[in-house]
Parts: sequence; structure tokens; C-alpha cells
Amino acid sequence: MDQSGNKHAIITVGICFLIAVIEGMDIQAAGIAAAGIREYFGLDSSQLGIFFSTGILGLLPGALVGGRIADRIGRKAVLIWSVAIFAIFTLCTVWVNSFNTLLVVRFLAGAGLGAAMPILITLASEAVSVEKRGRAVGLMYCGMPVGAAILSLVASTEFGANWKNIFYLGGLLPIIVIPVMVWLLPESKEYLKAKSEVKTDGAVASVSQGSFKDLFNSKNLLQTLFIWVSYFFTLMVVYIMLSWLPSLFTELGFTRKEGATAQFYFMLSAAVGTIILGMLTDRWKKAYVIILMYGGILSGLLALNAADSLTQMYLASALVGAFVIGCQGVLYAFGGIVYPTEVRGTGVGVASAVGRIGAMLGPTIAGSLLTAGFGAAGVISAAIPCIVISAVFMLLLIRRI
Repeated sequence: MDQSGNKHAIITVGICFLIAVIEGMDIQAAGIAAAGIREYFGLDSSQLGIFFSTGILGLLPGALVGGRIADRIGRKAVLIWSVAIFAIFTLCTVWVNSFNTLLVVRFLAGAGLGAAMPILITLASEAVSVEKRGRAVGLMYCGMPVGAAILSLVASTEFGANWKNIFYLGGLLPIIVIPVMVWLLPESKEYLKAKSEVKTDGAVASVSQGSFKDLFNSKNLLQTLFIWVSYFFTLMVVYIMLSWLPSLFTELGFTRKEGATAQFYFMLSAAVGTIILGMLTDRWKKAYVIILMYGGILSGLLALNAADSLTQMYLASALVGAFVIGCQGVLYAFGGIVYPTEVRGTGVGVASAVGRIGAMLGPTIAGSLLTAGFGAAGVISAAIPCIVISAVFMLLLIRRI
């Protein structure tokens, strides 16, 4: 890649990393602000659960629509509007004065963020050559756990003790990033190339744009089904860990502060794991990467079940974090590899939406298992079949690419 191409890639991945940091902060925001929101709005546990789910629910239509529009009118414009929508409605979270309005603004903020994620993956993938897509997506997506870890640290300060400050921060940061995107973020070269081609007589002809149905043509059908299953079950486990890890620690007899510390280690190792697995995706045989990352998740889950000291629990949390979040980054990279340019945004967007369904179901199932008396060990054990299924379907996928 020439110097111009390197500059294009560095700027694109860097800006996408910043937006992923903002996503990571938002993932943590609801949980960190939960106690303050509960008191401010006078919510019971059921209403608080609805509040958690609404933000995730908003990711679904966002992911479906964002990638599709980006394939039609361009990655950059749709990403800027998505981030703007997220910023506006995150700030509105601070200003609403009823529970129903709170749910509406969280849903709309989630829709903005959901639209952004498939475009981030697509832009990072298309900024580099095919041989470097794994590391590009890994470097971009490691921003998610970095953002979550940053907000965990902010929450431990006097500033973070006020729940409104959490959402002020979450809304103002993307507003600061938007001008940077407008001025510096380049449009995807692959998108521009696919959108039009120069004919021999110099006229520009528009290349036919992909559609949802192209995900199910003879070439893409099995890849689409395989990646959907893997996204669904992997994100189910990811969000069980993101939502319930501190509570699982409490179930196992540790303090809430120790649970929060475990989540910090989880996120810190997740950032490192995402980068390393992304690099290995480019350098190793894809099957080896799949076996390593799902084997790592299984090892971490078993270690969580077997650990009987605080140090062992912290190490197990770090192990799970490195592989479970890193695995999500690798799946996103595969989305960029599996689909051709004209349907890449659509394909990754729909797969992300399917994954978000798993993300919504995971914490709910975990809560039901805890309520039914299965305990933390039961929740962790229930995650193991999900990982096995995901691994099998990813191995089937790589046989076709």
C-alpha cells in the first residue's frame, strides 16, 4: 500500500476507533447510571430491566437500516448522521422527566449507535487490503472495551457519581468527534469504485446496488446463515458477561466492589485480546484462529466456575474478556471478508441485528436462571453450549471462503 493509502487507512481506522470507544462507554453507561436513574424516576426492578433492554432493542433497526443505506448513498454520510442521532438522544436522556419518554430517547439513541456499528466495520475493512482486514477491524473494535474501561474509571470519581454526568459525557463526546469526521474521514475507496465505473468512452455508469435478497442468493446463502448463527450465540454470551459479571461475582460470595474490579480486568484484557486475535486472523489459517478463540472462551468459562479465590476469579475474568470480546471483533472482521463490496454494509448490518437479538435474550435468560435458583455456576454452564454451536458454524463458514 502506498503512502497515500496508508494515511487513508490510519485516519479511517483511528476515527472508527474513537466511535467504538463511545459505543463502549454507552454499553457501560446504563449499568453505571442504573442506581441514580432508579431513584430519580422511582423505578422498580422490572422497569429498570425494561430500561436496559430498550437501548439494546434500538440497536436492531439501526443495524438493519444503517448498513443498507450506507451501501446506497455512502459510508461517511450515514456514519455522521448515525453518530449525530446517538449524541442528541443521549443528551436527551438527561432532560426527560417521565419513564416512557426515557424509554423513547434510549431506543432512539440505540438506533443511532446500531446504525453506526456495521458502517465502522465496513469502513475499517475497506480502508485496507484483504490481507489486513482482521487487524484493521481488531484495532478499530478494541475501542469498545477501552471505552467501557474508561467509563468504569470515571464512575469511581465524584464526577461519575452523578448519573446525569455519565450521559452528558456520552452525548458531548460524539458531538466533538462529528466535525473531525466531516473534515478528515475519507469515503471508502472500495465503495466509490463499486458505485461507478468509467466506460471506454469516458461515460460513468452506475453499478447495480446490492439488496437484502442478495444475501440469500446461491453464492451468499450458506455464508449468511452460518454467520448469523455465530453472531447470535456469540453475542448472547458477550452480553451475559457484560451485563451480569459483577452480579455473578456477588452470587459467588464476593463484594460488589470486587465484581466491578473484575469487570475492569475483563475490559482491559478484552482490548488486548481484540487486537491480537485480529492480527492472527490475517496471519494464521482461519480455522486455527476459530479454534483458539472459542477454546479460550470455554477455558475462561470453566475457570470462572472452578475458581475459589479472588485472584483466580480476576484471572478468569481477564481470560474470558480477552477471548469473548476479541471473538466478537473477529466475527465482525469475517463479516467484512465474507461479503462483496456492494452488499458488505447490508450483510454486516443484518448479521449485527441478528446478533443483537442474541444480545437481548442472553441477559434475560441469565436473569431467569438466577431467579430459578441455578446460581452463577448455572449461568456460566448454560453459556458453554452457545460457544460450541458458534465454533461449529464458524468452522463451516471458513470452509466456504
